Amino acid sequence: MKQDLFQAPDYYQLDDLLSEEHKLVRDAAREWVKRDVSPIIEDYAQKAEFPTSIISGLAEIGAFGPYIPEEYGGAGLDQISYGLIMQEIERGDSGVRSTASVQSSLVMYPIWKYGTEEQRKKYLPKLASGEWIGCFGLTEPDHGSNPGGMVTNYKDMGDHYLLNGAKMWISNAPFAQIAVVWAKNEEGRIHGLIVERGMEGFSTPETHGKWSLRASATGELIFDNVKVPKENLLPNKTGLGAPLGCLDSARYGIAWGAIGAAMDCYDTALRYAKERIQFGKPIGAFQLQQKKLAEMITEITKAQLLTWRLGVLRNEGKATSAQISMAKRNNVAMAKEICSEARQMLGGMGITGEYSIMRHMMNLESVITYEGTHDIHLLITGLDVTGLNAFK
Repeated sequence: MKQDLFQAPDYYQLDDLLSEEHKLVRDAAREWVKRDVSPIIEDYAQKAEFPTSIISGLAEIGAFGPYIPEEYGGAGLDQISYGLIMQEIERGDSGVRSTASVQSSLVMYPIWKYGTEEQRKKYLPKLASGEWIGCFGLTEPDHGSNPGGMVTNYKDMGDHYLLNGAKMWISNAPFAQIAVVWAKNEEGRIHGLIVERGMEGFSTPETHGKWSLRASATGELIFDNVKVPKENLLPNKTGLGAPLGCLDSARYGIAWGAIGAAMDCYDTALRYAKERIQFGKPIGAFQLQQKKLAEMITEITKAQLLTWRLGVLRNEGKATSAQISMAKRNNVAMAKEICSEARQMLGGMGITGEYSIMRHMMNLESVITYEGTHDIHLLITGLDVTGLNAFK
């Protein structure tokens, strides 16, 4: 079994900015990834399967709702701890991090923030323990970057709601026990509803043929006259701002996670550059290879500082959606570029499953467009700095 030799780069001694609890949480996640994810993930990616055996481990390291209060089964951690967990999991694989992100920020977060006390007590402990897995239904076949144009809808039938429509590109859908679904009521207002597996007319066909996030389960959500109990409506926030609030939390986690993918590719390339001999010396002794490595560690360090500061702002309740968009866009693009450069440094070996680089590259092709595309996040920053809306 291949040994995980990863050593995390910390060029600016950022560990000094972390509390002892932060480091304990991060190190526990790091050791779990080394022990339980790295040895199996290449095989699962090649097979295009999600390793369901790791779900209990994700729960044990606090990856499901780490910031959810302990009274609901969460770990009660802060936002920097959440980010560090996402960083370590994505260092292992973006698809595994997607599973944890969806569970935490897109399922548990809206139930915690927008749900009733009865809903919190019913769902959150089971989600935190990994007994139940959830998914998030926003994107539709014809409405991705413009979620407000959704056509999924529900009608008040007196003693229940009748839900119709479809969602696609849904992580966790094939095996999720519940789905937090966003739909329009008869007045066109967006609301969240909790749909449970087993409800008549609700199906979750799996998406096949992916070249990206191959170790993640992706599917559709189909609603054909699904009867949803009225107590399953999330009552405390409506409108498009409700799902976008969930996406803020998830995008924040992605900003940290992308650093993990970049760190893994950098560490792999650095180790290879010291060991691979060409023209009588390690390739790391050549100027062009040193340039690549120096630029990688510079960009990783900048991204680490960006997310740490964003985490402080999140803890203080001061982080804006636009700031989160900037970090998500910057860090994913950074990781994507580092993966590409690292792949070149490894030459032909870089495309094989013996190394993680090509898998990270393919995964990041999804990460750079999901939960807000690279271009959409640029326009969010543009709107924030100019006050002029380029979307309309």
